[in-house]
Amino acid sequence: MGKVIQMGEYFRRGFLEPSGKQPALFDWIFSTDHKRIGLLYLYSICTFFAVGATIGLLIRLELIAPGRTIVGPQIYNALFTLHGVIMIFLFIIPGVPAAFGNFLLPLQIGARDVAFPRLNLLSWWLYIFGAIMALSALFGGGGAPDTGWTFYLPFAGETTTNVSLAVFGVFVLGFSSILTGLNFITTIHRMRAPGMTWSRLPLFIWSLYATAWVQVLATPILAITLVLILSERVLGLGLFDAARGGDPLMYQHLFWIYSHPAVYIMVLPPMGVVSEIIPVFARRPIFGYWFVAASSIAIAAAGSLVWGHHMFVSGMSDTAVLVFSLLTFIVAIPSAVKVFNWVATLYGGSIRLDAPMLFALTFVLLFSIGGLTGLILGSAATNVHVHDTHFVVGHFHYTMFGGGGFAFFAALHYWFPKFFGRMYNNRRATWAWGTMVIGFNLLYFSMMVVGMHGMPRRYYDYLPQFTHLNQIATIGSWILALGMALMAVNLLIALRRGQHVGANPWEAATLEWTVASPPPPENFEELPQVSHGPYDLKRAGEA
Repeated sequence: MGKVIQMGEYFRRGFLEPSGKQPALFDWIFSTDHKRIGLLYLYSICTFFAVGATIGLLIRLELIAPGRTIVGPQIYNALFTLHGVIMIFLFIIPGVPAAFGNFLLPLQIGARDVAFPRLNLLSWWLYIFGAIMALSALFGGGGAPDTGWTFYLPFAGETTTNVSLAVFGVFVLGFSSILTGLNFITTIHRMRAPGMTWSRLPLFIWSLYATAWVQVLATPILAITLVLILSERVLGLGLFDAARGGDPLMYQHLFWIYSHPAVYIMVLPPMGVVSEIIPVFARRPIFGYWFVAASSIAIAAAGSLVWGHHMFVSGMSDTAVLVFSLLTFIVAIPSAVKVFNWVATLYGGSIRLDAPMLFALTFVLLFSIGGLTGLILGSAATNVHVHDTHFVVGHFHYTMFGGGGFAFFAALHYWFPKFFGRMYNNRRATWAWGTMVIGFNLLYFSMMVVGMHGMPRRYYDYLPQFTHLNQIATIGSWILALGMALMAVNLLIALRRGQHVGANPWEAATLEWTVASPPPPENFEELPQVSHGPYDLKRAGEA
């Protein structure tokens, strides 16, 4: 127990205490230990999430009533642009793969570190530099960017606000994502422990593997697109300006060719998290292991082909609309396979409703709502009516925040004892979860309803008939924020005063639970010999 406590101090107090001659801060930000880099990502991502959520609360407060409430239209446009950039590029995309993937991937495959430790550190530095540049756009000449997180041209080329710095920041963040993907692919292929065959990989690793390929193949398209935005602004090329012979539709194609696969960068790792949690808390092996694993690859592949459903009203051909609509319905099939297998795993299980399981089950519910409403948007006939309304905003948040966000919280509660060697108060975690679920559905379901009634998105003001639903949504945002505050306080208390736990408090069967909590610097004294699958719960704790 003394060794466990000592390792816990190493992780919990590493920022505060010196190690050797250097301040502890330098020990962390120049460390190539994959666990420390994962924690650096986790701390950074949680900080940016708090900033983005605060901005979201300000947006909802502005929309509580028609007319001006707290800010004018220009600041409102800047707020929702910054909210989108932070939540998409600084929270949801890197959230699960960068923080939990970095910490857990070598542990789950029986390796001592990732394939390229220095490249791993560089990816975090690029993430921080990109974030600083994107947020610095707030204070540049001309004011904060007002284009929305999509940076749509030709407006992004003509606005006098400080778009260029924000775009370059996102460009740098893209390289961080590419480096992480390259590292993960190489690590999974080359550094698995003896006996860790592809059929014995944890499903979280399968989800990271599929995500890494999307990061490597799709993110360069975003980089090219962002360079073209800078070229429009600096050189005046006119590539996307119809007045100068350009094609604004081409920008939409380029942007969504990356940004729709990016949806699966945001969702596939959370699906992997849920695939880890449900078998442990249902005390049953995952149902249909190979179907769940293969569906991750299928989602990544098919999801890269459906970008056009964002553009049904843009004027592209009827044939293209038909093809993209069909592909959108096809990509729903592997997602449905996952949901079916999760439910089948629960059937007949001895289910424990601890906090990780509650967040994971909430992911299944909210993501299913997001997926079904996505089929409404994937159908061209209904898309025409709800496109660019608050229905799209509600659907997007059910998919990204209800999916990616709640799975992030599930992962945080599931692996918190492994990260820090301490356990949080489960009752307080359950109260936080319940508060968040109520607030979330009040907020975003009201958005979908008001969108079905015709309220457009991105508008600073609205007609009086939309007031009631907007007030419900704003009250929901307060309840959701209260739940997240309760969750954060509970985890911070646990970080300082939580009960010490052993190596495997959940009685799970994957390799990270066979080492001390927190794990030692080299992970394993001897590399494990893997002889059984990752969900053989009868052999939990064995290698």
